[in-house]
Amino acid sequence: MKKTMLALGVAMVGSFAGTAVFAADEIIPDPNPNGTVVGAGDAPQDLPPPRSDHDPQPQVAAPMAPGVGVTSQAGVGGTQAYGRVGVLELGGSGGLTIANSFNRYELAPFVGLFIADNLQLSLIGVYSRFHVDGVGAAPGVSASEFKLLLEPSYHLPFSETLFGFFGLGAGVAYLTKQDVGFALQPRIGLNILIGRSGVLTPALNVAYSTVDAVNTPNGTVLGVQTSYGVNIGYTVMF
Repeated sequence: MKKTMLALGVAMVGSFAGTAVFAADEIIPDPNPNGTVVGAGDAPQDLPPPRSDHDPQPQVAAPMAPGVGVTSQAGVGGTQAYGRVGVLELGGSGGLTIANSFNRYELAPFVGLFIADNLQLSLIGVYSRFHVDGVGAAPGVSASEFKLLLEPSYHLPFSETLFGFFGLGAGVAYLTKQDVGFALQPRIGLNILIGRSGVLTPALNVAYSTVDAVNTPNGTVLGVQTSYGVNIGYTVMF
């Protein structure tokens, strides 16, 4: 029995050895047996300098308040759209105001800065020439008025070229040969973008002033003067 097992083991070892030799005979020879010889490469000083491939570190998320300042290149082809924080607007408007026994023509230079997205703070100067019909036996009166208004306004985008806005201007009014009073002027209208950086602004306004131009035999009457008007403005954004 032992001889039989020993003979079987020798046969298995011989079979394995034969298989191993057969597998070795099937190895594909090196197609370039005379390749680069060790030590025959380029010298260290002839190698190209090393290059760093480190990528920049991305910025982490952090709450940041946008800085308020004048932007550049606002409008079509620029980097800033109308209504974005930092956009500056310069121009003016003209208007006609009509009330009972009262008419006024006015010119209003304008400068505005968006202090936040869609929120603008504007300084408006108003020069107006008006006429008030006579009261009773008193003749009519013509005079000039100067107003300086500070107006916050909100501009709601309807599309890329059309905005609706509402503003509330407050300041002082001076009437020639009369007195200085308080002025309040809310207005509502549209901002229509035209061309590269132009803004056409039709608006309705209601003007309140404590300076009245009606003269009577007893002197100047000071009271609240209310009038309604339409203005058309044109500005350029920067």
